[in-house]
Amino acid sequence: MDEIHQPLPEPRQPLVARTLTEWRTLAILGGPILIAQVAQMANGVIDTIMAGHASAEDLAAVGIGSSLWMPLFLFFMGMLGALQPIISGYNGAGEVGKIMPATWQGLYLAAAGSVIMIGLLTHVHPVLALLNLEANTARITQGYLNAFAWGIPALLLLTALRGLTDGLGHTRVIMAFSVLSTLINLPMNYIFIYGKLGLPAMGGIGCGWATSISNGVAAVALLVYLNRSRVYRQFHLIADWVKPDLAGMRYILGVGVPIGFTIFVEASLFSVIALFLAPLGPVVVAGHQIALNVVSLLFMLPLSIGMALTLRVSFLMGARAPATARLISRSSLILAAATALVFAILLFVFSREIAALYTSDSEVQAVTVRLLMFAALFQIADVIQVTCISALRGYKDTRIPMFIMLFSFWGVGLPLGYLLTFTDWLVPAMGAAGFWVGLTGGLASASILLGWRLFLYAPDNSQTASAAGSGAS
Repeated sequence: MDEIHQPLPEPRQPLVARTLTEWRTLAILGGPILIAQVAQMANGVIDTIMAGHASAEDLAAVGIGSSLWMPLFLFFMGMLGALQPIISGYNGAGEVGKIMPATWQGLYLAAAGSVIMIGLLTHVHPVLALLNLEANTARITQGYLNAFAWGIPALLLLTALRGLTDGLGHTRVIMAFSVLSTLINLPMNYIFIYGKLGLPAMGGIGCGWATSISNGVAAVALLVYLNRSRVYRQFHLIADWVKPDLAGMRYILGVGVPIGFTIFVEASLFSVIALFLAPLGPVVVAGHQIALNVVSLLFMLPLSIGMALTLRVSFLMGARAPATARLISRSSLILAAATALVFAILLFVFSREIAALYTSDSEVQAVTVRLLMFAALFQIADVIQVTCISALRGYKDTRIPMFIMLFSFWGVGLPLGYLLTFTDWLVPAMGAAGFWVGLTGGLASASILLGWRLFLYAPDNSQTASAAGSGAS
């Protein structure tokens, strides 16, 4: 497997040449991240399609179960995601001796997160009772979560070790093992859901077992690779074992908890909007879900560039190149705006064709086409905000951005969306389109505030380097 290392900046290059070089580095880092993100999304699509062919109850149970474990995982994913800028910063500073201690503190936090997730997801009976689910659907949901829980340690182990591999600039590693997990998940679903190779048909519960097995195999394969790869010979998990260190874990939590909470806030907002739209009828809900799915797919590209930007900025700050970090942070907004503009044009021009790909129902198509018009504007604001917040995460500035996102989503986006959707206070009630306008307003608020924060934020490089080393020694 080819390994990709982040290059040190060449300050003597002309400005345009330096910018293009940095953009090329982002593309090299971000390409594998994009493939990994798509592979992870594909797992959810595979589960949904295959459970749906088993029965409507199995499909509903898997959907409900996923909606319960996903927010928890997103929180811990964000929390452990702090390892990426932390390790990338150490890598840029040449402080190799701090990388494995930080990795081990992340692994201890992953173990603690596994205990919490398993405990919560195997005891969701009160939640299922509140949902008033039909008895068999509730049984399948709990069975799915019980099976899924066996793979949680492997899932969070993969997430923590991604901090090591991505932090070192080797983004192709997680790409490879994410694709491996997807390739395993497909046949495992077939075997467990439909009852093949002499096993009983488990329906939706089989999805949980398939996911656990695919995560487990990918985690073991990654551990074997890290143990045998020449590149990781100096980063040996067993030989470089360190005991739990509260200061090191506090440092990771200080950077990571705001990231996890920000992601959780965003994910929960979309769940709340889906609940608000339910009384408007299945046609509106279906159109909304299609538009949301389209935007989510398109978002994978700017998200991947943003994750690469986090790695690059943290590396450059560790390498004591704050001017280049500032250059790539600000110039990436040009790249983001261009990407968003292309996506917006595609949504405007091909909205009918996109809607037809998802459904043949003319009423649902009409709702989807209308919402995609608003989604085009939503996309522009979303791409800009994710670029700004990703750059700030590279500076390890996560607390203030968390409050900005909380204000923008829950203080601006949701109230404005509710008013536009259901009331005539501002304009005649817009229906589902009102929430898309509200979300766009919230994202615009986030873009402005985060952009203001990014352009004013100028950390002293020596202070950044000393802070980075304070919690992982």
